[in-house]
Amino acid sequence: MAVATILWVDDEIENLQSQKIFLENKGYEVHTLTNGFDAVDFVKDNQLDIVLLDETMPGITGLETLQKIKEVSNIPVVMITKNETENLMDDAIGSQITDYLIKPVNPNQVLLCLKKIIDNKRLVAEKTTSAYQQQFRNLFMALNSNPDYNEWMEIYKKLVFWELEMEKSNSPEMQEVFQTQKQEANTEFFKYISKNYANWLNPKNNDAPIMSHTLFKNKILPQVEKGVPSFFVLIDNLRFDQWKAIQPIFAESFRVNEEESFYSILPTATQYSRNAIFSGLLPIDIEKNFPGLWKNDDDEGSKNLHEEEFLKAQLKRLKRDDIKFSYTKVLNHNDGQQLVNNIHNLLTNDLNVIVYNFVDMMSHARTEMEVLKELAGDEISYRSITRSWFEHSPLHQALKKIADKKINIVLATDHGSVRVNNPCKVIGDKQTTANLRYKHGRNLNYETKDVLAFRDPRLAGLPVPNVNSSYIFARENNYLCYPNNYNYYVNYYRNTFQHGGVSMEEMIIPFVKMSSK
Repeated sequence: MAVATILWVDDEIENLQSQKIFLENKGYEVHTLTNGFDAVDFVKDNQLDIVLLDETMPGITGLETLQKIKEVSNIPVVMITKNETENLMDDAIGSQITDYLIKPVNPNQVLLCLKKIIDNKRLVAEKTTSAYQQQFRNLFMALNSNPDYNEWMEIYKKLVFWELEMEKSNSPEMQEVFQTQKQEANTEFFKYISKNYANWLNPKNNDAPIMSHTLFKNKILPQVEKGVPSFFVLIDNLRFDQWKAIQPIFAESFRVNEEESFYSILPTATQYSRNAIFSGLLPIDIEKNFPGLWKNDDDEGSKNLHEEEFLKAQLKRLKRDDIKFSYTKVLNHNDGQQLVNNIHNLLTNDLNVIVYNFVDMMSHARTEMEVLKELAGDEISYRSITRSWFEHSPLHQALKKIADKKINIVLATDHGSVRVNNPCKVIGDKQTTANLRYKHGRNLNYETKDVLAFRDPRLAGLPVPNVNSSYIFARENNYLCYPNNYNYYVNYYRNTFQHGGVSMEEMIIPFVKMSSK
């Protein structure tokens, strides 16, 4: 079987017989023609992998032939030319050639070009697989060397890197090995969080990572400088791998200066983690300081209506209420269009907070809508949808409009999400919350091994909704289901993206500093 099928079009093709034989000896099937008209017909009627096209031919030129080929096929075309003028190259590249070679070409040049185009995916996949095999041991050793919170962030970053690289690999075996290693990492991460989380929240502890409630003071406020507008963009529910998917789009307009991560508090859910970011307080202290504004899960009404007030209070507490700031929340397309129309007016502020809610809505909609389950069936497609959304979003349009101004951008999120597939039974009374990754209530009955439990919520920095209330957080890819209608809910929620529990994907989240180019 031929490595690939090639059409070589050149009006002096008889002079290239030695090249043709060289390629055939390498396993390629080579067809030859002497003019553009025949080439276009041949492309229409035959299965080909690539066309090598001479630029100067009688009848119709190579560029004219190229345009006609592109009208009937997406086949890669390599232009071969004696003419090195810049205009010709611009025309050829503008007409979507895949590559070009300058005459006289030697056989190895042609072979290298073919390998680069035809074998690129296979070669990249093989290289990726082999590089991961070498890294596998290093990651394994890192997991078993008692990592601290900084090292955990590095381990997760490396796993995301390899997850993205594995997309290029067509080796199901290696992908399986990778998924097993990622699962092992989450098992160890759960043990680490179980052991250290309560201690991180101890006010006397000077060695804790940056978390939701300390992010603003330590990471965002230092970016704010008079005379240079700063934008704090919080995209709800954005995992680190989803940030990596949209990073190239940001990089077209902005310089990425620093890419860090921080830890979401538990529960890794919007009403807890996002309120903590804007108030600079743990939920237990938000309830104490703003008794009329904090709502527990079982209270009626929206839980995220007061972020602007929380932020104002935090700035006052930090003696930075001289900062002129705006707060914009985008919950739907109309809000997004208003942001696009209003973005220039925000340049008069020192700080502009933009909370954008799309990814969280997509994650919830994916649970409810069959069509989205198809579109975002796994991590790869979830990233792909995120990238496609951002590329065409009002947020991207708005930021592009001010990309030529001197501004700073800080991008972060409130929590990530994890794809769940391991159901665990939980029994509770009527007051028990419905969330699949965490629950609080009285008399909760569960398997100890399945969750991280705080019988005293105050140890986790959380309010005590009722006497004897305790909180439990699902580990790794578990999801918590009630016994009644158990099989229905197990099947309904399996393989959906959820948040609220303990996993690297939910807790280790991006914080990125950017500036205009």
